[in-house]
Amino acid sequence: MRFFCAGVMVLCAAQAAAQSDSYPNRPLRFIVPYAAGGNGDIVSRILAQKLVAQIGQQVVIDNRGGAGGNIGAEIAARAAPDGYTFMLGTNTHAINMSLFTKLPYDLQRDFAPVSRTTSAPMVLIVHPSLPVKTVKEFIAFARSQPGKLNYASGGSGSSAHVISELFAAMAGVRLTHVAYKGVAQATTDLIAGQIQMSFNSTATALAHMQAGRVRGLGISTAARSSAAPGVPTIAESGLPGFDASIWQGVFVPARTPPSIIERLNREITTALGTSEVKDQLGVQGLDALPSTPQQFAAFVTEEIAKWAKVIKVSGAKVD
Repeated sequence: MRFFCAGVMVLCAAQAAAQSDSYPNRPLRFIVPYAAGGNGDIVSRILAQKLVAQIGQQVVIDNRGGAGGNIGAEIAARAAPDGYTFMLGTNTHAINMSLFTKLPYDLQRDFAPVSRTTSAPMVLIVHPSLPVKTVKEFIAFARSQPGKLNYASGGSGSSAHVISELFAAMAGVRLTHVAYKGVAQATTDLIAGQIQMSFNSTATALAHMQAGRVRGLGISTAARSSAAPGVPTIAESGLPGFDASIWQGVFVPARTPPSIIERLNREITTALGTSEVKDQLGVQGLDALPSTPQQFAAFVTEEIAKWAKVIKVSGAKVD
């Protein structure tokens, strides 16, 4: 019996090695847990197009939006761990680990990180009527009237919501959350003066800032944005240590062979390193930011822990 088990193990190892050597030999499925047209979809299509040219196999984009990215994530988690199905995960999935009391998947248990792909900052914008021009001035102003300033988000648990709560906690201010069903209406009300502040994507915020409809106070990430180099970071202009981004990365189902993960990582890193892809992402206000699987795993762990604290303080729940 002992010899039989050993033989089975050797056979399985040989089959796995053979599979890895021939990988990929058929089309790949790239699950995007969001609707077509959004940033996640755009990034996936840019990356997929480059991967097709590199590996010589078709990469099929499978948009599975809904439930804050959870529907697509559940489908990806249940896929065969053979490297032929992978998923675009985002900061939203790290947030969801604490936001939802029941999830049909676990980002760390059911997935293996392959590589981070992109990162983008958000911009703290305020209505021009506020007597503030810097983050430091805004914090002082907010402290002088606790709870009287409203901030908008595209929904409870959205990136804008939790990043705003992180800002409020670190700044020691009390702000009132107004949740909308989408970013468009939230931005419209901010421009109209019904809302005083919001965190918005760089691409969206810049157009309104240039038109004078809103005032940009700070970039949410530790480094300035290449899309708006003249806007200081929140960390350097009044709130040291503040760092929050909208990030994306590729995950495969847990138990995918390490050799396949390494191959995917190598292909993704190569694609993101090309000037063509960098330029395409830059138009969307995104920075290419590939990593090793180990670096990405450590980053995801940090993100889950960071947002768990913010969710606990804010009391936000979605079920």
